[in-house]
Amino acid sequence: MIDVHIHAVPPYLPGTGSLSPLLRQPPAVVAAEIRREMQTSGVEMAFAMGTWNCPEDDPLGINSTLQIAEQVPGLKAIGVADPTRTDDAHFRRVEALLAAGRVVALKGYLGYLHFEPAHANYRRYYELAAKYKIPVMFHTGDTYSPAAKLRFAHPLGVDDVAVDHPDVRFVMCHVGNPWTLDAAEVIYKNMNVWADLSGLLVGTDEVFASEEGREAAVELSHAIQHAIRYSERPNRFLYGTDWPLAPMAAYRDFIFEAIPAEFHEQVFEANARLLFRL
Repeated sequence: MIDVHIHAVPPYLPGTGSLSPLLRQPPAVVAAEIRREMQTSGVEMAFAMGTWNCPEDDPLGINSTLQIAEQVPGLKAIGVADPTRTDDAHFRRVEALLAAGRVVALKGYLGYLHFEPAHANYRRYYELAAKYKIPVMFHTGDTYSPAAKLRFAHPLGVDDVAVDHPDVRFVMCHVGNPWTLDAAEVIYKNMNVWADLSGLLVGTDEVFASEEGREAAVELSHAIQHAIRYSERPNRFLYGTDWPLAPMAAYRDFIFEAIPAEFHEQVFEANARLLFRL
């Protein structure tokens, strides 16, 4: 099982803070908790987001994530594509990291940062992603911050760059929730677009087990199933949790029930292996 979307460090995006008190703990503490969660839920590999707005010597915001990954077998880093950085020196440092294989993907925080996917400031990231054959992931849909602007996070924005950059593989995180059907149309239309199923239901084990949590899970399951049917592309959906916003084992069970059994192998592992060339 591959979890393509977790957090090992605070993203520190505008209005989000650290996401969880756990992420402010020392690296060894965070690493131990990730190991425990992965073992409990049967996750073999997990991909963790970096931090935004880091110093020049950390151009993708991955240094802290890599420090934790050294202590967690199977944990890999996803670098933050920061559209506020446009200088040549920055992109030379970014390319050096990509050439060294330090990240499995780049992540654009649509909505949190007020840049549409087609903004010129993202273009060089796409060119590097194509050159080094790594996906570009985007936050899409609802945000965790009142400072975010939702129009930048709508999945239809991904259609623009999917057309303009056919050599780049794009991932819509959270399958654009609540615009899951719009996201499904983008997947149906474009052969270079995927979606992850992370962060659709968040909270503690108690929240997942509550009556309200179970009702939400049923509603979300219908939306996921509709998106898969509409897109006709079960090979384009990826498993992710958004941990620590959701417990790994509880989220695994939620997605297990939400996804038709015939697609379990694809969604939980095979699709990620193909997309990330594992």
